[in-house]
Amino acid sequence: MTKDIGTKKYGLGLVVGKFATLHQGHEALIDHASKQCDQLLILSYTKPEFDRCGVVNRRKWLSERFPQHESVVIDDHWLHSECRRLGLPVRPMPENSEDDSTQQAFLAWLLESVLSRKPDAMFCSESYGPPCAALLTHALAHPVEAVVVDLHRTQHPISASEIRRAPLRHLDWLSPPVRAAFVPRICLLGGESTGKTSLAAALAHRFGCEWVPEYGRELWERKNGVLSEADLLDIAKEQVRREDEAAGHSRPFLFCDTSPLTTWGYSLWMFGRTSDELALLAQRPYDLYVLCEPDFAFVQDGTRRDESFRATQQAWYENQLSVPTNAIVRVTGPIAKRIESLVAHLELKYSGWQVG
Repeated sequence: MTKDIGTKKYGLGLVVGKFATLHQGHEALIDHASKQCDQLLILSYTKPEFDRCGVVNRRKWLSERFPQHESVVIDDHWLHSECRRLGLPVRPMPENSEDDSTQQAFLAWLLESVLSRKPDAMFCSESYGPPCAALLTHALAHPVEAVVVDLHRTQHPISASEIRRAPLRHLDWLSPPVRAAFVPRICLLGGESTGKTSLAAALAHRFGCEWVPEYGRELWERKNGVLSEADLLDIAKEQVRREDEAAGHSRPFLFCDTSPLTTWGYSLWMFGRTSDELALLAQRPYDLYVLCEPDFAFVQDGTRRDESFRATQQAWYENQLSVPTNAIVRVTGPIAKRIESLVAHLELKYSGWQVG
């Protein structure tokens, strides 16, 4: 690409990396490149993928943080599809363990044959920058300048591998959409009058973090106890939106008083049916499910049905929670006992993430 006279120093800039996970150091590099380039291409690929840093998340992170730039997040499925579309022989992505020459040859092929891009500069914070730019210059028959930024990471002393090893210790290096993927979400479920709300609030206070109240109750009160079938889908969507927003600034956990699974259940109980969209939202995964047992007297607060309905709900939750055993914790007894058992469980479960 030829840059116009009087514009920025480079026409097309390139930033390539795993971005698993995208952190402030990466973002600073991209911002630096943006200031020097008329256009910027951000490439992300890794093989294998890393937990919570899959293709869907990385596409979301880059599109939300840098909507003004072209971001291409690649995996073998995407690559095979593009090769078939372009009539190219299918070429798999290299493993992360492959040597630099293999990685650089793949990047050159990707830019020339698949993406049809010829960058004027490659921005990175690694020592491989100059030799990679030299190889690209030769392979693309186009001069590519290496721009190495903060090589010794004095400005942003962090790496993605450090974050992956202890994500809860390094949350401050992550922007809200990235952070939201790493904050464990704990969902409290159970029939009416099983102490979910009180427990969620108490746990959030204990850990000094966020909790997300039940939006369905809020809307129910606003509409004087009359909800339509369409309202239930809106409830599930808003519950998810509030969770995602809260996860972007909570630490070390996010406690969720119910989930779209509950809203799906109410659609079945109230109307005998549910929409496909609500059923899909009901499958939303959480890091841990806390099933609150109905082992104390039913309390009628004016919004609930009766004790027999609570029993029906509880049996339904038992049937729905077909997830691995280690992802479900059952709590019993008074709230103090429930808090202590959950605190112990969470500190043990996430000890490797360095809670605190």
